[in-house]
Amino acid sequence: MMKYFYSLIVAIILPFFAVAQQTITYSVNPPSFDETDAISVTFTVNETAFGVGSSHALYLWAWSFDSNNVSMDAPTNGTWTASNAANKLTYVSSSAGMGTYTFTMNTVKSFYGNRPNPLSKIGFLVKTLNGSVQSQDIMLNVGRFQFNLTNPLAGSTNIVSSGTVVNITGTASMPANYVIKANGTPVYSSSAASTSLSYGYTVTQDATIDVVATNAADGTVVTKSFTVSLSIPVDSAPMPAYMRQGINYDPNDPTKVGLALYAPGKPYVHVIGSFNNWTVSGNYLMKRDTTNTNLYWIEVSGLTPQQIYTFQYRIADGTRVADPYSTLVLSPYDDQWINQNATVYPNLPPYPAGQDFEVSVVQTQKPAYPWVVTNFAKPAKENLIVYELLVRDFTAQQTWQSLIDKIAYLKTLNINAVELMPVMEFDGNNSWGYNTGFHNALDKAYGTPEKFKEFIDVCHQNGIAVILDIALNHATGRSPLVRMWMNDPDGDGYGDPSASNPYFNQVATHSYGVFNDFNHSKAETKYYVNRVLEQWIKEYKVDGFRWDLTKGFTQNCTAGDDACTNNYQQDRVNILKAYADYQWSWDPTSYIIFEHLGTDSEEAQWANYKIGEGKGVMMWDKQTNPYNQNTMGYATGSNFNRVKYTAHGFSERRALSYGESHDEERIMYKNLNFGAAGANTLAAALERQKSYGAVFLTVPGPKMIWQFAELGFDKSIFTCVNGTVNTDSDSIPGDCKLDPKPSAFGLGYDVDTARKSVYDTWAKILAIRLSNEVFNTKNFTVESGNLMPRIYITNTAAASALQNVVILANFTTSTQNIVPNFPIGNKTWFNLMDNTSFFVSDTTAPITIEAGGFRIFGDGSALATEETETVKNAVSLTVLQNPVTNGVANIRYSNADNGTLAIYDLGGKLVKSQKVSKSKGDETISVNGLSSGIYLIQLKSDKGMAVAKMIVK
Repeated sequence: MMKYFYSLIVAIILPFFAVAQQTITYSVNPPSFDETDAISVTFTVNETAFGVGSSHALYLWAWSFDSNNVSMDAPTNGTWTASNAANKLTYVSSSAGMGTYTFTMNTVKSFYGNRPNPLSKIGFLVKTLNGSVQSQDIMLNVGRFQFNLTNPLAGSTNIVSSGTVVNITGTASMPANYVIKANGTPVYSSSAASTSLSYGYTVTQDATIDVVATNAADGTVVTKSFTVSLSIPVDSAPMPAYMRQGINYDPNDPTKVGLALYAPGKPYVHVIGSFNNWTVSGNYLMKRDTTNTNLYWIEVSGLTPQQIYTFQYRIADGTRVADPYSTLVLSPYDDQWINQNATVYPNLPPYPAGQDFEVSVVQTQKPAYPWVVTNFAKPAKENLIVYELLVRDFTAQQTWQSLIDKIAYLKTLNINAVELMPVMEFDGNNSWGYNTGFHNALDKAYGTPEKFKEFIDVCHQNGIAVILDIALNHATGRSPLVRMWMNDPDGDGYGDPSASNPYFNQVATHSYGVFNDFNHSKAETKYYVNRVLEQWIKEYKVDGFRWDLTKGFTQNCTAGDDACTNNYQQDRVNILKAYADYQWSWDPTSYIIFEHLGTDSEEAQWANYKIGEGKGVMMWDKQTNPYNQNTMGYATGSNFNRVKYTAHGFSERRALSYGESHDEERIMYKNLNFGAAGANTLAAALERQKSYGAVFLTVPGPKMIWQFAELGFDKSIFTCVNGTVNTDSDSIPGDCKLDPKPSAFGLGYDVDTARKSVYDTWAKILAIRLSNEVFNTKNFTVESGNLMPRIYITNTAAASALQNVVILANFTTSTQNIVPNFPIGNKTWFNLMDNTSFFVSDTTAPITIEAGGFRIFGDGSALATEETETVKNAVSLTVLQNPVTNGVANIRYSNADNGTLAIYDLGGKLVKSQKVSKSKGDETISVNGLSSGIYLIQLKSDKGMAVAKMIVK
């Protein structure tokens, strides 16, 4: 737990690194020791699970507590993602995949940094060099004289009836005398020194029990404590009809909130909060539902409408947790850092003084967000062009508002969907987001829920769908679903799931375990997942989810068995089909994307699921290596034919192909650093990036772009905050993968002529694809593997003359004459990038293409070359800087022939209007005289109407 708690603190200012945990065995020689002694620790580990192979590179991560309970890391740890060589374990031997290792401390005190106060406890774990796999935490008490409670466990709370006899037992390393105290009053003293203790204590009141063991030889004292509490009678009553698990607002009474907590095995639960001064009171003891006796509920009355209140549940054993279904939580670890920049989250509610752990926020009669678009028409799955981004790294401001300000950039690129890396409440403020603690709550690091809704609303106004990456394989130790049923040997309030946990496995049942592994065969987990899907679809109108790490949704494998995890698992197929049905029950048109990267036979089960209803799950189709081999100029491994959905056994276009993702090294970085001679200069690599777009974006079926690929982003995924690229001595990437990366906007890439040329080329390619029916077809062929790929696309059902497209590219480092094999001869063909025409009499006559170049040919003229058909014909309107300050709104619009701008307040009253001066471009409109607030600005022209939200400050 110390490593985990350390991570909680570090996560405030550094990325949180997801790790897989493996259980190891160990022994210490001597078993008990003083801080001036030397000790040797022997470990037995599953080397396959740790993935160390023949290198046998395992390291100790260590920490200590002094007599004042102040913790400190061992000075030789290094960093979590790059361990110090001084802490490397000594390899001894291996047998049947199990390895034996040792680590020796010359003296405990010197190893832990010669701390001025005596050491009371030391802790350590075993980890890989980069921290990708770790063992459980191991805690040892310092001192030759040791006493351990064997029953009840130290730090435990024991709920019993009055008159119950609790058998107190313990063992000491040396003969000792014992005194047991209840609330400070001695109730037992031993008559003779012994190495064991056994005493039956009769419970008659709530009490703290101290067991004091005194070494008979030198008077050293060790005290261990636990508590006993008398069970409290709990009333049973049917839960009101408007309530279910979580926070519930009475639709008929804004002074009341209903709280319901699923808590099997817990004898009683109190609610504590700002409405009762955080005190445990019988008036706030939750009732037990008569239908589901594991469900506790209470109605809290007397609240002031729209006022913010905070609360926690206090379980009988003293554990305090926020509501698992919270939509907003306040954190004692993270919020102070958000408050340093008030523009990120204005008026962030303060964390209540004197409390611990996360608290839930409730607010009755909270004003509803005024959606402009209430029924967004999603782009077809077959034509989905997804732009994956991480809010933290996309703009320097790292806020929803800064994304809103970049909508024009995204729209002009002609993408039609944005996929956000996880934005659910994650540990810390600086993260990729996969360390989720509260799946129903929006993380506060990027801004308010209202501003996130505005981002979605503006996306929808501009024809862009919003997809959320969601990590439902696991949860961090901050999750109430973990903390309510956990093993917490060091009493810090965090721990691993206990055997009684109704949601989590104690050990991951697959080989990709991170944090705490959900057991998706449990009804409780399924209910929780369903509620999460409902929350984001109904509350935020998101258009779909990219499901992270779906390989982890099986119960059939073990933590170290890659073969089992990667192979077909029927339980996983069934579970994920059921989850797909859950998601579609909330929105039948919702996008479902699985990051599975598994066998074709298993992926086809989901891709083809309910395909006759227009559904089917989209599967991540990783083509990073073959596309990058082309751009680097290497023929080996350059065949990207699997971009075709039939290569996977799919009956429809459900392979979501990509050449880059958040998890992959950047194509341009490899082009520049590892590309063939002639392909590795900046100018050449950027031209080849254009050709990559031509053979990637044109292939029918959904596609995904990683942020700034369209600008040739060339910073390594392993770039550190200081700008260096971090690798260890073995050239294996070390830390910094999760470090913040510079925004391409901050680097000026978007105004660099050569890089902007890539953007413009991709935008034109996407305009051609999305505005021409020929690309919406299942009839296409991909030929690749020789650095001169050819793609043939046919749609004879297309209404236009353009029914055949041929794409050619030259990824060699010299000019090539490529045989086009046009499907139709004696016909005029067009270069679709510039609409120039030429006559084809000989379909095999070679086309000369420069090194790194491409051509897109069609047997008819393209309908659009700069904008998609929908964009070309639609009126668009964007407020460039929102909120509007200084009395002037900056507007960007298109298709505004004879247009008028009109500003309305939310009551529908016209407050200002003016004619626009041109058909397309930027303009200003005065907002002087308007009071602060939200307004709707409408552009109405001969070609239609567009509406945007505007905030005046």
